[in-house]
Amino acid sequence: MAFIKVENLIFDYIKTDEGGAPVATRAIEGVSFVVEKGSFTAVIGQNGSGKSTLAKNLNGLLIPTTGKVWIDGLDTSVQENVWNVRQKVAMVFQNPDNQIVSAIVEDDVAFGPENLGIDPAEIRERVDRALDGVEMGDYKDKAPHLLSGGQKQRIAIAGAVAMEPECIVFDEPTAMLDPRGRREVLAIARDLNRKGMTVVFITHFMEEAACADHVIVMDGGRIRMEGTPHEIFRREDELKALNLDVPAPVKLASLLRKEGVALPEDILTEEELVCALLEVRAG
Repeated sequence: MAFIKVENLIFDYIKTDEGGAPVATRAIEGVSFVVEKGSFTAVIGQNGSGKSTLAKNLNGLLIPTTGKVWIDGLDTSVQENVWNVRQKVAMVFQNPDNQIVSAIVEDDVAFGPENLGIDPAEIRERVDRALDGVEMGDYKDKAPHLLSGGQKQRIAIAGAVAMEPECIVFDEPTAMLDPRGRREVLAIARDLNRKGMTVVFITHFMEEAACADHVIVMDGGRIRMEGTPHEIFRREDELKALNLDVPAPVKLASLLRKEGVALPEDILTEEELVCALLEVRAG
């Protein structure tokens, strides 16, 4: 069942020139796609491809210039729907400092539910549950500015989870983190998805996109490719033409094929590569 439906989305940023006349800069050009309820969708593309603009259109932070975005049947361009849309779709941004608003971790996680008018007793339960879910329960009394980048991002995720949305859009949440922090945040997103959360994960790390059910490739504000990770990452030459890479196991398998090693074309993960090499050796 479709949870997010985007139909011919066009989005223009409007600025004024030196004479005060409005000037439109097109960021999204005729994008259409569907995100199934409970799925994990990755969106990849170079800087300036329109990924973040798309993300903000998915929870009503931005409203289409033309076209439509529906969230669980709600049209985001209808003002009366915006509150419900933002309850259904939470956002986690690239820089967690932009989302942290309180001086104590548990107060920050409680901020969203408090603004929803949730009963204090339930807020307490939600905060504890959300912090435990990202393994930050022991830090609830800490000051966020004392935490590492990865820990801050976990707090931002806990704040989103505490609002109990049906979907979380992650807008390059690992871009500012070290490899360990990236793995931890991706693991949390995958765990949320396994528990039924719809996840849209915007990233420029191909290994992260390889973990998704579905991949959307953007360039110049348009969708250039769409499919499963296996379908997308076997199109290595087309990705390179868009200045995108492929996951390391895909690249290594391609190099081995060129050296005459008989490997399947749909290798995506380290595990698949190791299994294929063992089969070649056994054969």
